[in-house]
Amino acid sequence: MQNLLDPAILFFVFGILAGTVRSNLEIPPAISRFLSLYLLMALGLKGGFALAQSGLTPQVGAGLGAAIALAVVIPLAGYSVLKRFLSGFDAAAIAATYGSVSAVTFVTTVQHLENQQIAYGGHMAAAMALMESPAIILAVVLANTLRQAAAAPASPIVVQGGSSAALVAGPARPGVSMGKVLHESFTDGAQLLLLGAMVVGLLTGETGQAAMQPFSGDLFKGMLCFFLLDMGLMAARNLPQVRGQSPWLLAYAVLGPLTHATLALGLAWLLHLPQGDATLLMVLAASASYIAVPAVLRYAIPEAKPSLYFGLSLGVTFPLNILLGIPLYSGVAQAVLG
Repeated sequence: MQNLLDPAILFFVFGILAGTVRSNLEIPPAISRFLSLYLLMALGLKGGFALAQSGLTPQVGAGLGAAIALAVVIPLAGYSVLKRFLSGFDAAAIAATYGSVSAVTFVTTVQHLENQQIAYGGHMAAAMALMESPAIILAVVLANTLRQAAAAPASPIVVQGGSSAALVAGPARPGVSMGKVLHESFTDGAQLLLLGAMVVGLLTGETGQAAMQPFSGDLFKGMLCFFLLDMGLMAARNLPQVRGQSPWLLAYAVLGPLTHATLALGLAWLLHLPQGDATLLMVLAASASYIAVPAVLRYAIPEAKPSLYFGLSLGVTFPLNILLGIPLYSGVAQAVLG
């Protein structure tokens, strides 16, 4: 209940209500983009300052290793489940969306932990960046495999010409260049800004933290409220895409993140991660991308339906995580690891 009374969460709820009643309230795209970049820059600086204080420790390595493992296991497991009731391309796209992460959900969780005065490692911002790309790469590999499998047994086309007949192979759609996907994944501007800001925070330490406090500290909460208002409006616009979808898909959008968070909790318990780091790892595992991954999938897997992977992630999973998931994951982590 306390999480729902947080101003940032209330602005998100207000955005959903405003979008549901079809208000003309909107945040201009340029402003929305600026808010996104600001939050990532501020988050990177916070992570860098914290990492400068703690240093590179075995615990840091364990947290980053767990993040990478989850980024590989979750999309593969999701694909194996989803392909049972979806086409291979749709299964790969949704698995990639849920195998990647939501930066806004992560940022909101960081604010929740700070409100609750729960310590967390600054390196978890780097964990978020590391979890962005593996799911995209795996999805493209799966899609290329599906295309090759479909093209291999293709029946030849008989072309009649007078008394003779020629066999012409049917056209096969070429796979998407892996080099292009890797370039898009690792040079994404938002991700580079996050990592660059973290490096700046790491190098400047306490001096940089004092100098940047008005930017990365005082303004952060208000900017997050403004951005979550925009996210609420976007979530409301995407709710119609969810209507009429298979109950199995809706169940995956709800139960999948809970399963992924449970897997992350198990890893955190095995690696003896502290409560704050475990909460962030659970949130990362439970979140779904609705910006970076859909942008790549639109050209990498055009056979997949954007209404499925984008509608489910932003229309179902994102609101559930923001409103209920964050306090749930934090409470479970405290009960198990606290």
